Amino acid sequence: MNISVLCTDPHHPVVNHLKRWNSEMSVKGHIVRLDHRKSELKGGDILFLVSCGELIEISVRQKYKATLVLHASDLPQGRGWSPYIWSILAGASQITVSLIEASEPVDSGAIWLKTKFSLEGHELLPEINAKLFEAELSLMTKAVDQFETIRPIPQLGNSGSYMVKRSPEDSRLDPDKSIADQFELLRVVDTERFPAFFYYRGCRYLIRIEKDKNDE
Repeated sequence: MNISVLCTDPHHPVVNHLKRWNSEMSVKGHIVRLDHRKSELKGGDILFLVSCGELIEISVRQKYKATLVLHASDLPQGRGWSPYIWSILAGASQITVSLIEASEPVDSGAIWLKTKFSLEGHELLPEINAKLFEAELSLMTKAVDQFETIRPIPQLGNSGSYMVKRSPEDSRLDPDKSIADQFELLRVVDTERFPAFFYYRGCRYLIRIEKDKNDE
């Protein structure tokens, strides 16, 4: 098969996982491209949109037999931005990942596949992302392997409100609250790009959290 993978952020932590997946698919005889701009897309059998920040118009999607989006929620619930982060902040310990057809409105396409992964409550964002990326890659592999037999299912039921895009301000801590009260937020902050922070006595302080490897 001729496969394109579009991830519009070349520095996203998923990129190395995608490169490994591309190599694995190439060994199986597939032709795979990893692109970072939609202008680079050449057409083919499947276009996977992974952490894609660009709107992919129908004129681009028509170059492929299927354009598929990975979305970390149990659709139709959880449409919008960073759904798994919002779910963890709400106390979720199990995350559903959906593979859907790209369509308008966003995140409303027919469902091809779903899978789940569990969290024990101690994982920080790199560990959470590792589980997420493995779940996403497993869906991509299954979609390729079962391309001719999968029958997409339309999304049914109330989707609720769209989850909003997270901003650096969402990493803000309250110095008057305990660490325990804010641990879920500490777990999901991106310590490299959007570290946790707080204001105290007129100054802004950054907090970077990591596990003590000597305590394992």
